[in-house]
Amino acid sequence: NRNWLVVTDSIRVQPAEFAKLGIVIWGADLIARKHRLKLLTQWRHLFVPLVPAVALILALVLLGNDLGTAVILVSVLLALLWFAGTPIRFFALLVTGTAVVVTYFISIDQERTSRLTGFRDPFGDVLDTGYQAGQGLYALASGGLFGVGLGASRQKWGALPEAHTGFMFGIAGEGVGVFGPLFVLVVLAALAYGGLRIALRTSDTFIRLAAAGVTSWLMVQAVVNIGAVLGLLPIAGLPLPLVSYGGSALLPSLFGIGMLLAFARAEPGARAALAARGPGRLRRLAARLSPTRLSPTRPGR
Repeated sequence: NRNWLVVTDSIRVQPAEFAKLGIVIWGADLIARKHRLKLLTQWRHLFVPLVPAVALILALVLLGNDLGTAVILVSVLLALLWFAGTPIRFFALLVTGTAVVVTYFISIDQERTSRLTGFRDPFGDVLDTGYQAGQGLYALASGGLFGVGLGASRQKWGALPEAHTGFMFGIAGEGVGVFGPLFVLVVLAALAYGGLRIALRTSDTFIRLAAAGVTSWLMVQAVVNIGAVLGLLPIAGLPLPLVSYGGSALLPSLFGIGMLLAFARAEPGARAALAARGPGRLRRLAARLSPTRLSPTRPGR
C-alpha cells in the first residue's frame, strides 16, 4: 500500500480515506440536483459524471496498490446509485463490471491471490500466507468467555502483525473475552439501523443519499474487517471504523457520523421532540449567568 502522503516524520495522511467522504457528499448533492431537474429518467444522467469521476479516483487508489480501499469506494458508489433508483439492469451491469475488474486485479498480484486462496484454511500455511489470519484466530480463541484482562493481550506484542489497525477486533476478544466483540457488533448494528432509518424515512433526496452512503461505507468496511479477523473473508488491510488506530480513517468517519446526527435532528419527529423540551440545560444555565442578568443595565442599552 503506497497511498500515504508523508508530511513530516510523525504526520502521514491517507487521501483515499477522505475520498470516501468526498464521494458521499459530492455524489449525493449531484444526484439530488439532477433529481430536482427531473433528469434521472435518463440513464446517462445517473452515471455521468459520477461514475467516471469515481473511476478516476479508483485508478489513483489502485496505482497505490490498495485494493481494499477501492472496494469501499465502489460500495459507496453502488449505494448512491441504488438509493437513487437506478434500474436493476444497469445496476447489475455495473456490479458485474466491478466484479470482473476486482478479479483481474487479484489475479495479477501473487500476494492478493494467496490471501484469497489462503483465508479458507489459514493453518494450512500458518508460517507464511496464513500467519496473520491464524494469529488473529489465536487471539480470539485465547480470550475465552471473559478474556485475559483489559490491556493484557499477549498477541499484540509482536505475534499478531498490525494488531493496532486491522486486527483490533481480535485484540478486543482476547482482552475482554466474548463480550468485547459482541459490544462492538451491537454498536455497529445500532449505527447501521440509525443510518438506514434516516435514509428510508426522509423525503429529502440529498439526506437520503448521504445517509445511505455514509452507512454503507462504514458498514461494508466493518464487515470486511471483522470477516477477515474471523477467517470468513480475505485480509484486505482495512481498519475497523471508530476502533482501529489511524487519524486519516477516524476523522472522515467522525465527520460522516456527525452528518447522520444532523440529519436525525432534522427529522420532523425529532424537531418536534426537541422543541417540546425547550432550551437545553446548558442554554438555560448560560441565560441565568448572562451579564445582563447579573448586573444592572442602563435604559436603552
